[in-house]
Amino acid sequence: MDREKERRLEAFETMYEAVRAEYDRILKRMEILKGDGRNKSAEYKELLGRKLTYGRILDLYNIYDL
Repeated sequence: MDREKERRLEAFETMYEAVRAEYDRILKRMEILKGDGRNKSAEYKELLGRKLTYGRILDLYNIYDL
């Protein structure tokens, strides 16, 4: 594999881990807000949008078996 492909693969793996970690952080924060009865707050709604976005990115990784 040439150096450019290796660099791209490493960048992809870094991105995947960052997306996965952020998705998990979002879920945890949403659980906390829901537990506090704040599931109708602006913060919760913003997190819900981000959860859907990050979830879709992870779905695409799965579709392409990455």
